[in-house]
Amino acid sequence: MKQTVVFDFDGVIHSYTSGWVREDIIPDPPVPGIKESIDGMRAAGYEVVVVSTRCAHVGGLRAINEWLTKYGITVDSVRTEKPPAICYIDDRAICFDGHPETLLEKVRNFKPWNK
Repeated sequence: MKQTVVFDFDGVIHSYTSGWVREDIIPDPPVPGIKESIDGMRAAGYEVVVVSTRCAHVGGLRAINEWLTKYGITVDSVRTEKPPAICYIDDRAICFDGHPETLLEKVRNFKPWNK
């Protein structure tokens, strides 16, 4: 069985430079190099799953699939909820390092990579 890697959509695959418009409107191009990274993971035998809250709406799921096709990005599935995985790639995450005493400060100072 393949090991799964989960990618968040907005801000990780979709560059999200315009911010939120609507669940079915995805105006921006991919993050540079993300297609090649996903292709490489799939070639190495990983299952690549994309997650997005956009998928809670039928139009959002359709829009993501059309956008991925437009940019030639192949993934194994697109879902609303995160499945079990070996790792999650997300622009809005703090990697837990075993030190809960540092979390409040990390949350206060958090900024996604593109801000």
